[in-house]
Amino acid sequence: MSNNRIWLSLAHMGGRELDFVKEAFDTNWIVPMGPNVDAFEKQLADYLHDEVSVAALSAGTAALHLALIILGVKAGDEVLCQSFTFSASANPIVYQGATPIFIDSEKETWNMSPEHLERAIKDRLSQGKKPKAIIVVHLYGMPANMAEIKAISVKYEIPIVEDAAEALGSEYKHQHCGTLGDISILSFNGNKIITTSGGGALVSHNEEYIKTARFLATQARDAAPHYQHTYIGYNYRMSNVVAGIGRGQMLVLQDRVKQRRENNQFYREQLEGLEGISFQTEPSSDYFSNYWLTSILVDPQKMNGITREKLYEILNDANIESRPLWKPMHLQPVFKDYPFFGDGTSEQLFKNGLCLPSGTNLSSNDLYRVTDSIKLLLKL
Repeated sequence: MSNNRIWLSLAHMGGRELDFVKEAFDTNWIVPMGPNVDAFEKQLADYLHDEVSVAALSAGTAALHLALIILGVKAGDEVLCQSFTFSASANPIVYQGATPIFIDSEKETWNMSPEHLERAIKDRLSQGKKPKAIIVVHLYGMPANMAEIKAISVKYEIPIVEDAAEALGSEYKHQHCGTLGDISILSFNGNKIITTSGGGALVSHNEEYIKTARFLATQARDAAPHYQHTYIGYNYRMSNVVAGIGRGQMLVLQDRVKQRRENNQFYREQLEGLEGISFQTEPSSDYFSNYWLTSILVDPQKMNGITREKLYEILNDANIESRPLWKPMHLQPVFKDYPFFGDGTSEQLFKNGLCLPSGTNLSSNDLYRVTDSIKLLLKL
């Protein structure tokens, strides 16, 4: 059996990407913006439905940054942010000179806890500080509890920035993730369910938000024959070349969602009955996860003391890449002094959680190597 490295989540081309990239070269559109960017934005909007507008950008982080600018977040403001996430969800808050207020997770989805969210809002209001935005994340493709979070958003009139970087293809109550916030972001980084090698998008039902994003993303150049700037701008627009990759990837998006979910089901079937291993799971039929990464929890008390760290080491020794769950932001050295509202749920998830290889180009033998390595460890 081959012992080639099994990676966590590699890019997977569909076959048509080079056609669209070649089109960019043949027409000399080797610049930000262009026909591929326009077409990619239309493909995304058509896929997401719900009458949204889309701005294709250089990264998901750029999209988050512009979202906060568009919502008026400035120095001295506060932004409520899910703690259990990648640092890119929180970094743009600090770019603006604002203060992140970190919110713990709920056990059902591993995403933002509505209970702790409302507790944080009441606390900040009692101190005369009304947060300017709520950043909620769909972790590993699992939709957050958006019904309760949106109800809180409406109650306190605080807009939602929906971080759907990991959740393209996921749905909540039959509505696509990426359309559930006042303003939403997507990521097409190399490890995502589809990729443009690097890239992201801003999505909103508010067309003016998207027009503003496109303006700011192209250095905020005023409509004048010379270069004139009334506002600070950014070089955040997507390249026409990488948008060609995105056009090809959109043609296989549904296949990629199907394969990720099949990988997840394979792991469940193969590891069924192994006491001490549990999965991130859709809480009800309201949730449809793309299962971008299949994520498990390891309970040492039920596994003869075997920890997540031990399982990680065994897989690595077998030349298999896995990854601990995100370290919560409130535990990160750079964010340790910011307020946090929670009960330790995300800390426990981080302590016991592991992401298994989930790429759509994994072979059946690759998947069996992963599960056989886990089973072998549990027999020791």
